[in-house]
Amino acid sequence: MTMIGWLQIILFCVIIVALTKPLGWYMTRVFNGERTFLSPVLRPIEAGIYRISGVDEKREQHWLTYTVAMLLFHVGGFLIIYGVMRLQAVLPFNPAGQAAVAEDLSFNTAVSFITNTNWQNYGGESTLSYLVQMVGLTHQNFLSAAIGIALAVALIRGFSRASVRTVGNFWVDVTRCTLYVLLPICVVYTLFLVWQGIPQTLGDYVEATTLEGAKQTIAVGPVASQVAIKMLGTNGGGFFNANAAHPFENPTALSNFVQMLSIFALGAALTNVFGRMVGNQRQGWAILAVMGVLFVAGVAVTYWAEANGTSTLQALGLTGGNMEGKEVRFGIVASALFAVITTAASCGAVNAMHDSFTALGGMIPLINIELGEIIVGGVGAGMYGMLLFVILAIFVAGLMVGRTPEYVGKKIEAREVKMAMLAILVLPLMILGWTAVGVVYPAAVASMANAGPHGFTEVLYAYTSATGNNGSAFAGLSGNTFFYNLTLASAMFVGRFFMIVPAMAIAGSLAGKKSIPPSMGTFPTTGGLFVGLVVGVILIMGGLTFFPALALGPIVEHLAMNASQLF
Repeated sequence: MTMIGWLQIILFCVIIVALTKPLGWYMTRVFNGERTFLSPVLRPIEAGIYRISGVDEKREQHWLTYTVAMLLFHVGGFLIIYGVMRLQAVLPFNPAGQAAVAEDLSFNTAVSFITNTNWQNYGGESTLSYLVQMVGLTHQNFLSAAIGIALAVALIRGFSRASVRTVGNFWVDVTRCTLYVLLPICVVYTLFLVWQGIPQTLGDYVEATTLEGAKQTIAVGPVASQVAIKMLGTNGGGFFNANAAHPFENPTALSNFVQMLSIFALGAALTNVFGRMVGNQRQGWAILAVMGVLFVAGVAVTYWAEANGTSTLQALGLTGGNMEGKEVRFGIVASALFAVITTAASCGAVNAMHDSFTALGGMIPLINIELGEIIVGGVGAGMYGMLLFVILAIFVAGLMVGRTPEYVGKKIEAREVKMAMLAILVLPLMILGWTAVGVVYPAAVASMANAGPHGFTEVLYAYTSATGNNGSAFAGLSGNTFFYNLTLASAMFVGRFFMIVPAMAIAGSLAGKKSIPPSMGTFPTTGGLFVGLVVGVILIMGGLTFFPALALGPIVEHLAMNASQLF
């Protein structure tokens, strides 16, 4: 651990905090339908989209109508991705002549991208054509991110409105998010990435001659445009199999740092959107503080574990930390920071293999996902996931003071608590349930490259990543099998929609309630006591549902690798 390393972590945190308020201000104006500096250019396009699609932008929807529209939109996205993958061989922009993708892999990938998971059971450059990468994956990266943000805004409206039956218009929210937020940033971001050295071309793969005289095919393509929305929308699912460790996706230290910033930027800004919409920005800063406490703790543990290595590595003369599986050009601190960021923010992009981390260093990404990826989280998903934990924390506070709890002027009653618990408990059901099957079912066991605690962690991480809609892998597990393609797809589906529907039910319930002014018995929700309470509830829920499983993997492996220091 070095001073330079800590300065890099501090700089990252400072920039994210600095971006939160201006981005939050801008996004609030967008979702409130107010004029922005882009309105003169984009407003005519927005109005044209509504005319063509027959959407009345002034007509808002009940929470159930909003949710059904969202689900139907996902069905359309699934059919598009599945269709272009199965028809890939006969479609244009296929310079490498890629064949049609298998049925089970197409199914897995389609579910993966509509749920913002972006799990990769394939090698992008060796499996998919340019058209599939653009029309299927990049296109859905925009939409899944926009939908996540729209859902978070709908839940925020539930807190900010009073005595109404509507939470917004799904079609309007998705259109505005894509048009005013995601596209403008990605256009500039893509140009920056091209400047840094990322390819952006529809030309054929490049043929090169190595120093030994052999022929080598170098895959290129429309990479920069996909990487931009992959990172900004916390999608993952790289153009290349090696993802952000590939020099064509992440060529420089500057591109690596900017990509990390872009992963957190919109998710952090949504906390400010919450504060602005409920009329108290301190509420948003309190939620960001909860995320920050958990994030800094995770980074510190991961950095410490990777910088110190293990007694096994030291016995081999490998001092200076654990560099296995990491990009030398980024180093330990950047790899540790990237790992915590991507698993905190539901982004499957990796610049180092989590499988090669030390046991405790690899445990932190696993914990981040299992907590529901609420440490900033996926764009939108992290915010509404965190608000579910806030509801539980306020419920606990109400029990302590002996009155019906309230938050930002809304009574938190049995309906909201039940829906929050339903959304949260579905995660351990899928993760632990499928992991139990995966470690005993013969076809699944055959996919494990490692036995013992490490092999168990690989399976646990796979279902954790899928259910948490993260998309990163622990490696060492052959996931492109019929069993894993189907079971991981089911975990992704449940992890996304069985959390969204209860959250939207909460939004509708809260929007219909009257707003109550604070009183002497109101629990304060902007100070350190509130932050500590929410952090405590999150850790307790994690301890009750996941940590027993965690102990069977990374902790046992850590003890084994450091046995010489214990005796």
